[in-house]
Amino acid sequence: MKPFLFSLSSLRSSSNKLQVVESFFKFGVFLFPFSAIIGGVGLVIALFSLWQQRFYQIISARFSWILGLFSLWLVITTFFAFQPILALQGLPNFLPGILIFAAFPIFFNNLYRLYQFAWWVVLTSILLTALGFMQLGYGWESPLIFRSIGIQLLAYGNPNGRMSSLLMYANILAIYLLIAFILALGLWIYIYRRWQNKHRRKIVVELIILSFAVVMDGLGLIFTNSRSVWGLALLGVMAFAVYLRRYWIIFLTVIAVGMVAWAAWVPFGQETMRELVPPYFWTRLTDELYDDRYITALRTTQWKVAKEMILEHPWLGWGLRNFTPVYQTKMNVWMGHPHNLFFMLFAEIGIPGTVLFCGIVGNVIFQGVKNLVQLSNKQEKNQEHLLLFTYLISFCSCILFNLFDVTLFDVRVNLLGWFLLSAIAGITRVKH
Repeated sequence: MKPFLFSLSSLRSSSNKLQVVESFFKFGVFLFPFSAIIGGVGLVIALFSLWQQRFYQIISARFSWILGLFSLWLVITTFFAFQPILALQGLPNFLPGILIFAAFPIFFNNLYRLYQFAWWVVLTSILLTALGFMQLGYGWESPLIFRSIGIQLLAYGNPNGRMSSLLMYANILAIYLLIAFILALGLWIYIYRRWQNKHRRKIVVELIILSFAVVMDGLGLIFTNSRSVWGLALLGVMAFAVYLRRYWIIFLTVIAVGMVAWAAWVPFGQETMRELVPPYFWTRLTDELYDDRYITALRTTQWKVAKEMILEHPWLGWGLRNFTPVYQTKMNVWMGHPHNLFFMLFAEIGIPGTVLFCGIVGNVIFQGVKNLVQLSNKQEKNQEHLLLFTYLISFCSCILFNLFDVTLFDVRVNLLGWFLLSAIAGITRVKH
């Protein structure tokens, strides 16, 4: 009897300690998009608290040793980099995420925490979008004193005329809202199913909030003017349509996309179609809104330079953040990254390091899909199956976005991606 009571007491103590992590984590997740400094304090405390509580459990896992090997590879490439100082500055874009990825699967060990995390991201996105509308419509900007603590709201967006809210660029806000939009859709379906069984006032209120979030995030995605996110948002909607077997949604989506594509590129009947489709969409697809871009600003040019860098140094690469000086040397233009995460990694940390990184992430996604298939064969799959599906769609959308841009350099979106991956890893480990 005594050993049982001792183990029960230890379990309760461990649960109470994780509640401390949970409290700081909520604080950090909610405030992080508004101020990376203030929100970051909560996340740092949560991270170090989790490492302190579960240190031996974390370092004894084979998964952590693989992450350690990848971290060592990043350090090695830094020593042999084209410009080692720049490479050293690039390490903070990876190492905090690696620490999160090693520890937080332990935190995301139940569905309730996945559910809560999704809620906090969605609620934050509503406020971000509201500030974005004020930014575009009324020229709101943060006072100078707020900018000193990381609250950066620029009048009329960055670039001008595109919603960026408190994030550093319109495309960065776009991927944040895309993640929130997909999570909101998943939560909406989840809550709607609960409402069908129990018509309670609280459930109705939650359903209203999520409906508002879906609309707000959807409008926000439109005003970020990001073509990649427009396409990914439609793919996300279609994925949920397939999941729910609402194939008429796919039919309507294909028609809408077809009309915009017709107005943009098909010569026959184009004038008629352009009268039906708002110019805001088809001019963005044809790049008529930004027809003054030089060849050095095109993604195809950047990818070509990245390929040349890979061929010149295929094993250790040029070092993190070294794409910029190499591109500037070759094209006489400053460019922060090649607008493709995988080309950037192959060029900067070499083929072995990139393959190792892709293997780590790919294995988590594979295990998630494997668990999803296993849950599909069970009768009672609604809650767990839907949440896991939502997280997989959300994170895979983030990966696809990184085929045309790089989210690594904004700490808020970067860490959000690591938390999504940790959540998938955590719940699949529990199931395994």
